[in-house]
Amino acid sequence: MFDMSFRLSVVTVLAIWLGAAWAGQDRPTYDAARWDPRHFKPLIDRTADAECLQCHAEVLKPSVRKHSPAGLRADKSLAWYQTLDTYAGRQDTLHRRHLVSDFAKQVMDLRCNTCHQGHDPRDEAPGTSATAQADGYTLRKRVDIKTCLMCHGQFDWQVMGMPGPWKEHAETFGNNCLTCHAGIRTTRHNVNFLKPQAIEAAGQDSGDACYGCHGGRAWYRIPFPYPRHAWEGMDKEVPDWAKNRPNRSEARFLRK
Repeated sequence: MFDMSFRLSVVTVLAIWLGAAWAGQDRPTYDAARWDPRHFKPLIDRTADAECLQCHAEVLKPSVRKHSPAGLRADKSLAWYQTLDTYAGRQDTLHRRHLVSDFAKQVMDLRCNTCHQGHDPRDEAPGTSATAQADGYTLRKRVDIKTCLMCHGQFDWQVMGMPGPWKEHAETFGNNCLTCHAGIRTTRHNVNFLKPQAIEAAGQDSGDACYGCHGGRAWYRIPFPYPRHAWEGMDKEVPDWAKNRPNRSEARFLRK
């Protein structure tokens, strides 16, 4: 059996060769494109959006159906993601909502590789290639659901000690998350895919700016276990629910 270092070397040489083959022609073959080194670690982390969009430009083109498969007109219906005040305009596609919508430009700084961490054609099943991610598994180019969960998990009102879900008790707090969070967990949003100051300003204007990513547009039934960054005045006693939480964000999301 070949050892891991040899397998990695073969992958690197193959990726470089195919990348060079691509560079020497106007239109790459499908195989050259799918084995481009920018689809693999470590280059994926240094790949700019413009490089991704050379081949994937269609993701930013408006392409919402005028009618659903069942015949429902898009301009006469309200999508679930349109139910909060922070969303404006017509229905739009997932990539456009996260990259080029007005709200995305205001509070987010998402990049293609924030969510997409490679597209290894060999990863049909866990552990089938030398470059399989060690800290988790995602099939082919599928996005790790933990990345989505950070902004699309359930509202964790039990941990917050609230009487119930935000949509049922928002008025009790003046529809303002900062009624409490002006002094609690104040070290927040300091990751490279968000704009912390813009988020704080938006939160002052509307509770929907906070709730939208903290339960208002939940894709999952569970909340995300956010890292518990220390803040000034934080109680030294760690509550039971936080005892296994990390105290810093994932390394690839840290600001440099």
